[in-house]
Formats: sequence, structure tokens, C-alpha cells
Amino acid sequence: MVLHKFLLIAGALCLIAALVLVLRPRWVAAVPAFIGLLLMHLSYYIAVPMVTFIFWGVATLITVALFYLSPSGEPDGNSSSNLYVGFTAMAGGMLGILLAPRLMVLGVILGAAMGQLAYSRTPAGRWMLMPSTMFGRYFLAKCLPAIVAVSIVCIAVMGLVID
Repeated sequence: MVLHKFLLIAGALCLIAALVLVLRPRWVAAVPAFIGLLLMHLSYYIAVPMVTFIFWGVATLITVALFYLSPSGEPDGNSSSNLYVGFTAMAGGMLGILLAPRLMVLGVILGAAMGQLAYSRTPAGRWMLMPSTMFGRYFLAKCLPAIVAVSIVCIAVMGLVID
């Protein structure tokens, strides 16, 4: 029983670390999110199907590859876009959980896209206005890791709340 509570707390700490890494990226946020989901599953407080683990494990590996293949930072040296993308992705995920848990990932994707769109309208984000190809490349390079991490965190939250 003590081990189960320890795994639950360790998993929650990993999920919190993942959310912090979404806002202030120093490394791939999806890795601690996936570890947190795994620890919470091992604590028997949430039940996650094996298909979900395989899907999000592959998505985590893709985000790790993107992290190592992408250039670090942004063209202007500013990193405030992470706040826009991170907070709106979290808000989209929570709204998706409230409306319909099946739409949670769609909420995260739309939230991240809206955050990137909002950032592109600021003076610091003018370099990636909507009709340009930079918008799509930036979405894949910077928003996709945030989408994966926030979606994994939302799956763990749904497991705690719904079960």
C-alpha cells in the first residue's frame, strides 16, 4: 500500500515536471509525462490500456527525435512562444476533458494552434505569420512536443478523475 502511494506521488511529480518543461523547455517534456503516466498506472490508481501506452510511447520517441533534429531556440532568440503554446494547450486539454473525454486530444491540438496563432500576432512573432511555411514548420517542431506532453498529462488526469 505504501508503494502504491509512493508511485502515485512520484507519477504526479513527473507530470508536474512535464508541465513545467512545456512552459520552459530545457528538454523533451513528453519523457517525464510518459514516465509519470507509467508510474501512475503501476500504482493501480489509474488503468491505462496497452494500446494507449504503445501509441503515446511512439509519440514520445518522435518528439525526442524532433528535439535532437530541430535547432535550439527561435530565430529571434525569444522563447515566450512556449508560454502561449503551453498555456493554451493545457486550457484546450482541460476544456476537452470537460466537454467530452474523447475530444481531449483535439482540444489540446486546437489550443496549441490557437496559442501559436496568438503568438504570431505579437511583435516578437511577426516572423511566422499564418500564410507562411514557417507557421507549419514551427507547429511541427515546437507545438507537437507540447501537444504530446499535455495530452499524456490529460490522460493521467482523466484516469484519476473518471475512475
